Amino acid sequence: MDSIKIKQLYEALRKSWSIETSSKWTSESPAKGQCGVTALIVQELCGGEIIKTKIGEVWHFYNIVDGKRYDFTRTQFHETLNYMDMKSSREEAFADTNEK
Repeated sequence: MDSIKIKQLYEALRKSWSIETSSKWTSESPAKGQCGVTALIVQELCGGEIIKTKIGEVWHFYNIVDGKRYDFTRTQFHETLNYMDMKSSREEAFADTNEK
């Protein structure tokens, strides 16, 4: 993905995040709880793999496309992430989505 496509994709994702896409969403932290659904959308649009990393007691989902890591929801975390890049699946990312 080129840098223009990455920026456009990020802006579209950010505009789509809401309380409707994650019950953890807040205006102060719009990426909070959005990782599962975002990883699904990125894979649908760009291909690649859904990957996960353990953060505390929860899994965090993101993507690898053309050998490069894309974590569009990393802003929900204040600490530096130690990416494990463990393979995941659409089913696992979907199971991470939450209800209102």
